[in-house]
Amino acid sequence: MSLSSKLRDLRAWCSEAVRIALEAPLYDAGIRAYALGVRAASLRNPKVAKMVKGHKEIWDKLRREIDPDGHWIWVHAASLGEFEQGRPIIEWIRREHPEKKILLTFFSPSGYEVRKNYAGADCICYLPFDTARNARRFWEAVRPEMAIFVKYEFWRNALRTLRNHSVPTYLVSAVFRPDQVFFKKRTAWYRYWLRCFTGIFVQDERSRELLASVGIDSTVAGDTRFDRVLEVKAGRKPVAEVDSFLKGEKNMTLVVGSSWPEDEAVYLPWLNSHPEVKAIIAPHEFDATRLEKLRGQIKGGALLLSEMREGRKPAGEQALIIDCFGLLSSLYAYGDLAYVGGGFGAGLHNINEAAVYGIPVIYGPNCSKFVEARELRENGGGSLVEDAAGFAKAASLMLENREARERSGKQAGDCIARKAGATGLIVERIFAS
Repeated sequence: MSLSSKLRDLRAWCSEAVRIALEAPLYDAGIRAYALGVRAASLRNPKVAKMVKGHKEIWDKLRREIDPDGHWIWVHAASLGEFEQGRPIIEWIRREHPEKKILLTFFSPSGYEVRKNYAGADCICYLPFDTARNARRFWEAVRPEMAIFVKYEFWRNALRTLRNHSVPTYLVSAVFRPDQVFFKKRTAWYRYWLRCFTGIFVQDERSRELLASVGIDSTVAGDTRFDRVLEVKAGRKPVAEVDSFLKGEKNMTLVVGSSWPEDEAVYLPWLNSHPEVKAIIAPHEFDATRLEKLRGQIKGGALLLSEMREGRKPAGEQALIIDCFGLLSSLYAYGDLAYVGGGFGAGLHNINEAAVYGIPVIYGPNCSKFVEARELRENGGGSLVEDAAGFAKAASLMLENREARERSGKQAGDCIARKAGATGLIVERIFAS
């Protein structure tokens, strides 16, 4: 390497070091301001209030449940979707290394509240807000021998603390895009956080090439959610109430997963114009007001799952609304066609859960961050729709042309089957190092 090249690299290193040093107190202040905002929001939002309550319990929980002599592996998932990506790895560790203890942390209440009693981990709690003090305190409480972050988690103080203590740290099922700060010249110093990982496992070749373009090595392993949905399919059990609801003649069953009001504006007009189609609808969130509003929008009538569990019998209603958590991944087995929500809001939910059953999947346009949405569409198993008219066109084709529906469904199922194996590749590399 020439002297000029060495000098250029040294200047770049110094610039990065200075930026990180200057940025650290600003980042800390930002996290503290965010925490204050969360506490203020908790006064009006019950979901956020649960998060605040959970944060108050973190340190006592760690004191009670963390054995200082245990060999702890820390797995962090932002929310429920990321947990499902990390779950196959957690369960592999539990099965193959029973001597290891597993700490599972969440950021979102929608993850923690649903999985706080998950038997696959030895301790489950919220991740404390990522201030420098909290990161040091968290490390002192746990002293993990390994850390695994799922998909998009870049908590800077946590990563710096793990690196300072030489803890092997991995990012799994990650996806990268050209518009992220790591790949822009003016924010190139953010790449420091990528170098905090001992290993990065990405979902696709595009992500690997992006990282390689900025000097970061990674491994294309795929998405562990494919392994998870195949496990769920293999172990699913029938839901008696759904069997009862669908008993009798029907033209087609539409299963709607993780439905938001924005999604309902897209698929309900078509459903209301096709009373011969049965629907199973699982709202992403629900309370009494939300459920009654949704029920009132369905012209063919709707029954709640909880009502059936209390003894109410179906009386010809068109839709069954699922007002509990934990069933959706098995409910897609009842469908001839699926619509997965989130694509008209914050982001698409898990389409693999539906596709694994060999049925066509329809979803909205906010899916650019999801490799599986692009690949499912390219393989003929998925349809992206922009509005209610687009949904009506796609769903009508599936209703009127059984051959097209079955062909698309087979392509969806085959796409999932081809993607299996990420978990094995990741754990082999991690535990061989």
